[in-house]
Amino acid sequence: MARIAAIFIALTLFSSAPTSQAAPQVIPGIEVLLSEQLPLIRGKRVGLITNHSGMDRKLRHDIDLLASAPGIKLTALFSPEHGIRGAAQAGEEVRNATDVKTGVPIHSLYGETRRPTPEMLKDIDVLVYDMQDIGSRFYTYISTLGECMEAAAQRKIPFIVLDRPNPLGGDTIEGPLLDLTFRSFVGAFAIPIRYGLTPGELAGWIKSNLKLDLELSVVKMKHWMRGQWYEETNLIWVPPSPNIPTMASALAYPGMCLIEGTNLSEGRGTTTPFEIVGAPWVDGIKLAERLNTLALPGVLFRPVAFTPTLSKFSGEACQGVQLHVADRKSFRPLPSALAIIEDIRRNYPEQFQFKSSHFDRLAGTDAVRKAM
Repeated sequence: MARIAAIFIALTLFSSAPTSQAAPQVIPGIEVLLSEQLPLIRGKRVGLITNHSGMDRKLRHDIDLLASAPGIKLTALFSPEHGIRGAAQAGEEVRNATDVKTGVPIHSLYGETRRPTPEMLKDIDVLVYDMQDIGSRFYTYISTLGECMEAAAQRKIPFIVLDRPNPLGGDTIEGPLLDLTFRSFVGAFAIPIRYGLTPGELAGWIKSNLKLDLELSVVKMKHWMRGQWYEETNLIWVPPSPNIPTMASALAYPGMCLIEGTNLSEGRGTTTPFEIVGAPWVDGIKLAERLNTLALPGVLFRPVAFTPTLSKFSGEACQGVQLHVADRKSFRPLPSALAIIEDIRRNYPEQFQFKSSHFDRLAGTDAVRKAM
């Protein structure tokens, strides 16, 4: 198990600067744009890449803020996975539509195309990106970011990223770099699984590493510090997708998303997705006992019974474990998830299966599965 875990922890960095308990509220990029950098978009036709998480501190949506801003013409909206209002489930096709409040057309980037077409961009002078990310490579919003940047570069359209916090902080990196042999929409860039960057910082990395001829502007947040967890920003948590309802699910996700690449349930269709794992043929009590004897840093395991309402084992009674993070600074989601998978693989060899192609895409390599 130690050998397998070592494959996944490529690098861990810790900030030397402590996070103040009395830190001021973080001001997201959308507010900085409107209050200080409006000339970036004034007098221009704006295309906005966003979803329900693109909000200011008062939960006013970017769509409404830009549609009502003086001297700006909001001409198009672009929707990622889960839709502009975040209602679609994972993998569900998103359709083109019209925003009911502003009448602005919505172009789907999770349907027939995942990159803006020349037709979609014909009435746009500048593209603006603003969505809450969760700091994990397989979260498809960052794949959409890259696709949109490449489309903007091809059409010579300036690109603006309104920055937001990385909910997991910016001082810890976990996992191997993606082997581009396994590149997909759940792994678009050669970065670690937990990559420790904000959307604006990642956009700078994408431009540099893809060598894009792109006019990129990042409207930085105010008051964000690298060591901050999302709760310490004093911003309201808006679930960025249906199965990341809380910070607990976001923290577990960089490891527990690998469960998608197996025939185990990762808790979709329950109130605690990515915090629980199991199957109808698992003994949750014995699994919890074995995992707790490993004394993995920062986490305890509790036996649970659950019945998913969708996805794997929908309507079937399952047993398994729930992760309880006792110390999030020392907790490492990747080795923890691997410990769970390896235990179940060893103890249920006839029932357990890898969905090998998907597991390898998520891991960004086939080395982990082969080592198991």
